[in-house]
Amino acid sequence: MPRFPATLFGPQPQTIIAGVFALAIVMPGMINPGGQPVGHASGSRASGSKTVWAVTVSGREVRVPKPRFIPTPVRPEKLTHPRSDYMGAVNAAHAPWRRSAKARRAPLAAASVPQLPGIDISAYQGSINWRAVAPSIDFSYAKATEGTYYTNPFFTNQYLGPYDAGVIRGAYHFAIPNNSSGQAQALYFIRHGGGWSADGRTLPGMLDIEYNPYGSECYRLTQSQMVAWLRNFINEYAFVEHAFPVIYSTTDWWTTCTGNYGGFANNDPLWIANYSASHGGPLPRGWGFYTFWQYSDVGSLPGDQDVFNGAYSQLQTLAKNG
Repeated sequence: MPRFPATLFGPQPQTIIAGVFALAIVMPGMINPGGQPVGHASGSRASGSKTVWAVTVSGREVRVPKPRFIPTPVRPEKLTHPRSDYMGAVNAAHAPWRRSAKARRAPLAAASVPQLPGIDISAYQGSINWRAVAPSIDFSYAKATEGTYYTNPFFTNQYLGPYDAGVIRGAYHFAIPNNSSGQAQALYFIRHGGGWSADGRTLPGMLDIEYNPYGSECYRLTQSQMVAWLRNFINEYAFVEHAFPVIYSTTDWWTTCTGNYGGFANNDPLWIANYSASHGGPLPRGWGFYTFWQYSDVGSLPGDQDVFNGAYSQLQTLAKNG
């Protein structure tokens, strides 16, 4: 059952997403009744087909060729706190709007908007009592992996718990682009909980790509190298899972580290983070709307506070179709 819409500040959100997930493209053979993440290495339209298809943010099926990878520099840094690297914490430390965020968390002009409440969580939150939390949210994303060296020790509770409580769930990967290739990190993510199944209750995996918690903001990659790394991750995930991953970032980081690249907007849902501007503020180039918005790193619910920009039926469609 859908929960009450989140109450946030600012004007009515963009309504374009209302039609985005209206398509109901069912991909045979990808249903997983148990709700477990699964990967598929063959095409979805016909048995034995060698053509691979993946569903985009607009609900279109597009051909995904076997990925061709562009090498990107690997300059490993000393990794000391992967358990502390989660979406809200990194933003709180590095985002340019962090100093004003606390003042804006209390709505200045509150209005009920048709956006669905959700949370994103990590090992920082530990085990969660989903019976208590589930009535207040419609979706939850849990950190599954970081780089190719870390898995969330609380992932079973944080990923299976929402599913068992009737909450639509998803998993995310915290990227460290200079430690290994985008292809390697996509495969690590898929193999450790980040897979997608068209069961109507599992959202496509999400790539958390943002400020470097260990050093140089852009991980010592040039803008073109960063775009190549992202393409390697995205193409590998789409090729294996038949759904394009959600991209989480801030407009500031995206502009600085990719040159405000707009080439992924046609396929990948956007999860924007901004704690001080109404409805996510300015978005990266190419995206006319956000699919998810992280509007605070604190709140009455565990983890970071988020909304889905649409109706419950559209959230279900994203979970079913990718």
